[in-house]
Amino acid sequence: MVDSDQTVRVRPATLAKREQILKAAVEIFGNKGSTNGTLADVAEQVGITHAGVLHHFGSKQKLLLEVLAYRDQADVAELAEKHIPDGPELFLHLVRTAFANEKRPGIVQAYTVLSAESVTDDHPARHFFEDRYTTLRREVTAAFHELCAQEGVRDPDTIAAAAAAILAVMDGLQLQWLLHPDVVELGGASEFAIQAIVNAVLRPGPALPTYVHPA
Repeated sequence: MVDSDQTVRVRPATLAKREQILKAAVEIFGNKGSTNGTLADVAEQVGITHAGVLHHFGSKQKLLLEVLAYRDQADVAELAEKHIPDGPELFLHLVRTAFANEKRPGIVQAYTVLSAESVTDDHPARHFFEDRYTTLRREVTAAFHELCAQEGVRDPDTIAAAAAAILAVMDGLQLQWLLHPDVVELGGASEFAIQAIVNAVLRPGPALPTYVHPA
């Protein structure tokens, strides 16, 4: 059915079934990983066929992307505005997310694999991750500006680099943690890195030697 403005109406039963599949996929992929977890596993848990899962999501890759988006929504479901916090609270939210990710290695694995693959030309996940990083950099940058204003730090010229660095270090630590979970503590290492980057913006220490570009 189509509205006068050409917006497609999705039946409540369809939305409910999609959410049921997503919840099952979060559990399956969270426990088994994105490779070992299968659409058949998800279908069995929901009580439908493999074809039924494909009817709603089209492919395993598309389902995995929906799972990542669903995870992000679930992480803020208890917050007042159903959105990641603004201002300094955002940095605490990022730390909480890192500790929460320790309990869902399969989802972290799916994120890490898909984000790495998305850099290739015409990859179906590229748009998802481009939008995700653009949005997160913008929100982390805004949080830095608010924090700097509160702390009386004027005209900080390192915020853009700091925002990108926080996201990079969180994703990089996830990769190390997946490879060496007994060596790297994801939550603790992420908290240390985020605090270090925030402090570097607010209270810069001695400058490192300047890199000289070769002629």
